[in-house]
Amino acid sequence: MAEALRKLTVGDTPLYREAPNNIEAEQALLGAILVNNDAFYRVSDFLKASHFYEPLHRKIFEVAGELIRMGKTASPVTIKTFLPADGKVGDMTIATYVARLAAEAVTIINAADYGRAIYDLATRRALITVGEDMVNIAYDAPVDMSPGEQIEDAERRLFELAETGRYDGGFEAFTDAVKTAVDMANAAYMRDGHLSGVATGLRDLDAKMGGLQPSDLIIIAGRPGMGKTSLATNIAFNIAESYVPAQQADGSFKAANGGVIGFFSLEMSSEQLATRIISEQTEIPSSKIRRGDITESDFEKLVACSQMMQKIPLYIDQTGGISIAQLTARARRLKRQRGLDVIVIDYIQLMQGSSAKSSQNRVQEITEITTGLKALAKELAVPIIALSQLSRQVESRDDKRPQLSDLRESGSIEQDADVVLFVYREEYYLRNREPKPGTPEYVQWENDMMEARGKAEAIIAKQRHGPTGSVSLAFTAEFTRFSDLAEEHHLPDRFE
Repeated sequence: MAEALRKLTVGDTPLYREAPNNIEAEQALLGAILVNNDAFYRVSDFLKASHFYEPLHRKIFEVAGELIRMGKTASPVTIKTFLPADGKVGDMTIATYVARLAAEAVTIINAADYGRAIYDLATRRALITVGEDMVNIAYDAPVDMSPGEQIEDAERRLFELAETGRYDGGFEAFTDAVKTAVDMANAAYMRDGHLSGVATGLRDLDAKMGGLQPSDLIIIAGRPGMGKTSLATNIAFNIAESYVPAQQADGSFKAANGGVIGFFSLEMSSEQLATRIISEQTEIPSSKIRRGDITESDFEKLVACSQMMQKIPLYIDQTGGISIAQLTARARRLKRQRGLDVIVIDYIQLMQGSSAKSSQNRVQEITEITTGLKALAKELAVPIIALSQLSRQVESRDDKRPQLSDLRESGSIEQDADVVLFVYREEYYLRNREPKPGTPEYVQWENDMMEARGKAEAIIAKQRHGPTGSVSLAFTAEFTRFSDLAEEHHLPDRFE
């Protein structure tokens, strides 16, 4: 039924190469769908209308898919009214052609194989387009485009192609966006804790944020000593520890719970970070671990913890002063090789911009970094937690609670972030203001210290898709660990 396309030749050599395609496979799959609509669900999770080479086949697949999703029957009779009435396929009308597809249909057993063949050929055609563009741009590069930028652009397009089967982004039908939103709501309903995002393991924070949302840039900021890194490592460990993979229809794995963490530690070495996490989990102070001042039971705890940590998917990159382009490339590579569900960066001010212009101006450089991080979060569809320093103006105020205006070096941090989370510990400031013992002020100070001891606040100063406000957390300074605060109504009954 599929006519062989005649090629102009000189001797045995064709004058042109046809893009990879398999019209027979497309016909066989469409015929199977029209005979038995269940065949559509065998391919609908990975195959889109745009993957078909023949434009008429795209239209038939699209119409049949819409009818089947609406609960109606897709057959040669029901779909012909949605196809061009005056169109021709050779000597046949389109209605006759569709009827022939159904008449010569293969069995439903082969549907997935044909769908996979069509998908693979579409990917190869897209790969050819990316390759041609790379060659053409390299031959005729714009003056303001460096080779590094071209590499970055090519790598981004190749990653998109590897992840989604298409590289061009472009417009998306609103119906597809609505379907994605409904799927997210359904996943939140089915998941423990009813969270639409990745659970941080901190109950009250999850309740306020709904978990860490895919494609969000989450800024955790605070003055030195507040526990920014501790909060980030606590969240990262909680997510990695609760990771449960689920196999998808295409054979890949996706996190059913928890997730794979990529931790870019620009400040601490991987060994220091590991020591801190071990201290949090074993409740042995990190200072004792470093000095070797531990008992035999402590050492057994350390061994048990290290064995458990070897199994969790937490990957650390300790490159200092990493550029946004390097970070992006490594994050893409990690997602392709190991999977990736959350990225943590400690911290923004230690990163570098990629362009020469931005490196001359720190505000421009931070703007490039935050814009790049937000773009990366959307591209990889993962939440990015980026830590940030605050300016010293906090220290000059009576109320030391941070505000959005305290974010250091650039307003772009506030603008590009989907969530801004400040870490604040009243205890830290009270300890530095201890009055002389025996004075009335000392009694008041003692009461204030009792109230503030072991407590921290996570202040949500900005959240695009949720409420702002403050969340109380427990903080154990000895082990640099944040945890849920036991509120009065959560405590067991007390008997006097």
